Amino acid sequence: MKKIKNWCRHIPNALTILRFILIPFIVLSIVDENYIEAFIFLTLSGLTDILDGFIARKFNFITNFGKLIDPLADKTTQVAILVTLALKGIIPMWILMIVFIKEFVMIAGASFLYGKELVVSSKWYGKLATVLFYLAIVSSFIIKYVDTTSLLPEDTFSFVPHFDIYFYYLALIATIFSLIMYYITFYKQGYLKKENLKIEEK
Repeated sequence: MKKIKNWCRHIPNALTILRFILIPFIVLSIVDENYIEAFIFLTLSGLTDILDGFIARKFNFITNFGKLIDPLADKTTQVAILVTLALKGIIPMWILMIVFIKEFVMIAGASFLYGKELVVSSKWYGKLATVLFYLAIVSSFIIKYVDTTSLLPEDTFSFVPHFDIYFYYLALIATIFSLIMYYITFYKQGYLKKENLKIEEK
């Protein structure tokens, strides 16, 4: 029974690894302009994200590795898709640049805090940004699918041209908000105070 429990303990991390495996399938589907297939793979990725978090919390399978790898899987999936959409001209390049800057700051901060033996886990505001980017990306899939299949008249979305951009605006606002909240949280915990930023001599 103990062996089974120990084996089950790895399920959340296995689901997270599956999200990494799904990334090239999503990217290739976008490149091939198979937006339905891309949507299916992205939805499967999102479901594994929800499921691994539920199992980890429900059965207390939370690990430092899981705290580190889960948000990394989210961000890798998100950035890979945004890069592909930007290179295909589906979304403006400046959206990608803002995301890159934010992720660079987050990675630098996470590396610094990890050096102080603090693992940065995802928070609700980080998840909110991820969900909004998911909605934005799905909206882009819908628009491109309609454009490529010509199922509807050309001016169908003329009253709200490229409505997906509004979701990207919301996602970027949530992204900047999450960056500020992470800074405030860790500052209050004392990790970013001047006396704690000093590098100890060995």
